[in-house]
Amino acid sequence: MIFPRDRVTIVGVLNATPDSFSDGGQLFGDAGRVDVDHAVIAAARLVSEGAHVLDIGGESTRPGAKSVPAAIEIDRTAAIIEAIAKRFDVPLSIDTRKSEVARAALSAGATIVNDVSGLRFDPKLAETVSEADAALILGHLRGTPETMQVDPHFDDVSREVADELAESVSIAHRAGLSDDRLAVDPGIGFGKRLEDNLELLAHPGALRERLGLPVLVGPSRKGFLGSLTGDPVEGRDGATAAACAVAVFAGADAVRVHDVAAAVRAVAVASALRAARKEGLA
Repeated sequence: MIFPRDRVTIVGVLNATPDSFSDGGQLFGDAGRVDVDHAVIAAARLVSEGAHVLDIGGESTRPGAKSVPAAIEIDRTAAIIEAIAKRFDVPLSIDTRKSEVARAALSAGATIVNDVSGLRFDPKLAETVSEADAALILGHLRGTPETMQVDPHFDDVSREVADELAESVSIAHRAGLSDDRLAVDPGIGFGKRLEDNLELLAHPGALRERLGLPVLVGPSRKGFLGSLTGDPVEGRDGATAAACAVAVFAGADAVRVHDVAAAVRAVAVASALRAARKEGLA
């Protein structure tokens, strides 16, 4: 199973991009290219802090970001994935919307594809994942990163996100992907208003119950946390840990974060409280 039921999975973020909203450019060397050695060091830190999975991306999906050619994504990510896969016994995920990028990453050693578009950008991606016997995370996103925050609107965000993710799951099923190779992500910060993000974070268990699949949430350092706290992006790790704890208590199966060490501690407390609540209801 992509996210085992006996734990909350910590997914550590490794962005090989020059323009991601919180850590863009950190893996780039003086020549303006991704430095594989820097990436391996960063991966080692995330693994030592407790990451169960590493999610590697070569295209920023921050609000307003423009799509980059697949060849650039591959250039930024394939060598990193190959180097990390040889050194660490930890599953690697490629954060991409493109089948061509996914194919190169899976060949290099990735075993999971994290598609924030839920197969709406490139429907061929499902077949690529199926053929590689890999796993797929289906994210929720209306539009593209460039347009998603232009007047987003929901009448019933929980129902609409669940309905649209169900459509993504159906596409994956038709490509031959079974439920044990699938997970869903409600797309926190992806074309959502503050109130939408809060409702989705507060009810991941309902999404899991509706779709019958593990739920990943990714609130890490996102703008809605800044709206609540007033903190700049580099100061949002405390708020991220709080959001992860609430989501886990409410039923999330996995969290995607930049600060793994803080998330491990938040998840430990939230998991214990979730278990205590279930025992109290027995």
